[in-house]
Amino acid sequence: MPGIISALAGSGTPLSILTKGTLLRRDLPLLVEAAEQVPVGLGISLAVGDETLQQAVEPGTPTPRARLDLIRAVREAGLPCGVMVAPVMPWLTDGADQLDDLLARLADAGATGVTVLPLHLRGSVKPLFLQWLAEHEPHLVGRYEALYGPRSSVPPEYSRWLRDRIAPMLVRHGFASSSGHRSQRGQGSYPDGSIPWGRAEAPDPQVAHPTLF
Repeated sequence: MPGIISALAGSGTPLSILTKGTLLRRDLPLLVEAAEQVPVGLGISLAVGDETLQQAVEPGTPTPRARLDLIRAVREAGLPCGVMVAPVMPWLTDGADQLDDLLARLADAGATGVTVLPLHLRGSVKPLFLQWLAEHEPHLVGRYEALYGPRSSVPPEYSRWLRDRIAPMLVRHGFASSSGHRSQRGQGSYPDGSIPWGRAEAPDPQVAHPTLF
């Protein structure tokens, strides 16, 4: 990764990194140098505030506390840091208290923007997730099957419900203006700070803007 960052910055190519890992902290000095040459965007994925649930769903990945510490480190380095609260899992992490607490912690850590996206269950992920539910939350299997049906995404009614629930929380925690950038695939928005151009700017189609995962 250090070599990739250096190559992109040296060639004048804006870059964006989206990650749920904390190894990014190692490269912060290099990213600070890169940001003096090209626009740099940084994004962190953090959707589950409860560590027990998070480790059950994402075993072996960095804990919520570790990712919050990374967000603080990024901001202390003077770099932007958008956060994708994704995926929000129906009946597991979409409670008002859960979402409000997570947004409060993200605001305290200094996140520059937040987008909130519901769980997608594409391809082989769907049966694997339903199997996980059967083992850990068996009472939710039927509700998920009814909610998703044959689809990979939640129905529009749920998406609207989630947007309505989260909207006042975004205002309360200072994220209301961080509307983000619409995904080219129409599946949501990138939070402010996570991609290397401002809201008033549009990416030049003649220039590569790679996102590194």
